[in-house]
Amino acid sequence: MVKMIKLSRQAQPSLKHLSLAACKQIVTGPIPALALALMLAGSLAACSKPAPKVEEIRPVRVLRTAAQPVDVVAEFPGEVRPRIESRLGFRVGGKIIARKVDVGATVKRGQVLMQLDPQDLQLAQAQAYAGLKAAESNHQLAKAELARYQELRNKNFVSQAVLDGKNTAYQATRASYDQAAAAYRNQSNMAGYATLVADADGVVAGIDAEAGQVVAAGTPVLRLAQLGEKEIVIGIPEDKVEALRRISDVRVRIWAIPDQDFAGRIREIAPVADPATRTYAARIAIPEAPPGIKLGMTAYVSFASTGAQAMLRLPLSALFQDKSGSAVWVVENGAVRLVPVQLAGPTGNEVLIAGGLAPGQTVVTAGVNLLKAGQKVKILGADDAGEATVTASTQKNGAAK
Repeated sequence: MVKMIKLSRQAQPSLKHLSLAACKQIVTGPIPALALALMLAGSLAACSKPAPKVEEIRPVRVLRTAAQPVDVVAEFPGEVRPRIESRLGFRVGGKIIARKVDVGATVKRGQVLMQLDPQDLQLAQAQAYAGLKAAESNHQLAKAELARYQELRNKNFVSQAVLDGKNTAYQATRASYDQAAAAYRNQSNMAGYATLVADADGVVAGIDAEAGQVVAAGTPVLRLAQLGEKEIVIGIPEDKVEALRRISDVRVRIWAIPDQDFAGRIREIAPVADPATRTYAARIAIPEAPPGIKLGMTAYVSFASTGAQAMLRLPLSALFQDKSGSAVWVVENGAVRLVPVQLAGPTGNEVLIAGGLAPGQTVVTAGVNLLKAGQKVKILGADDAGEATVTASTQKNGAAK
């Protein structure tokens, strides 16, 4: 039976703070070889030092800030729209029996677009024609009667009162004939209104009614975008309306034609803000638009102005949004620091910095959402010497801490 000295919990030392020699003195008496090996293994494990924690160094891309003159004040996305877009409808009501064009079709002035069922209109035209013939017959009869009674009056066979009555009847039939003739012309026009034709050259921008549908007079059934001057429709924030209204240098670029830009002109700005977006719709005319610009294309309108103050530019990917607002990560001594910034506005894929940064600072431009304050970073694209300097500086700072 192996005898071992039992230590109380109060007097038992921690094995982590004992050396191998001290651990051996705890046990007295004869010890089997297996028990001794287990004790030595546990003592060595308890007395070993913990592995040092390796701090993660994250690779980032950076940009050194530099102040540049600001030319572009603001840029807004928009859509190419026609200068005039008409909503066409029939001037009479009826049932649509045919649609001759599709959306996107190019039409000429006078081309048939839709047709109504003309049966009821033709019947009304026939009725008006019959009324015209009846009024014409009565008018001819009254005219002949007046001529006979004038002869009788010249021979004193009838009184002047009888002749005046015949003259009055003749005037009444003449008025009835004119009324019937006007009604017939009106019904003839109504019958012609059963065919909807294009009033100008253009492109079918939309169709609001189909064959078989009964429509009332004046209901829009088709939208026709006239060929000619094109415009860009944009939304301007309410705090920039007055400032942009005074700028005359307006440039337009089309997303499908990135290597060209065109001169623009503010044609109109809506007096009332859109209730959903709270922006004011502005229409920018582009008189020199080439044929390659199609309706519905995406466009960007830039308002340019020569600014005397130089400002910093950063890509949009450099911005980090937190609860306090916009900020950027600045690299200093191999670590990052979060710096709040004030924005002046976007310009293309970049943003203008109004305050918070100074020229010459190194700003992280990629991976900003994966960083934390004080984290060590490695600059991608830096030369070996620069990387060695950053690493040495990082290690030195770590050792000092």
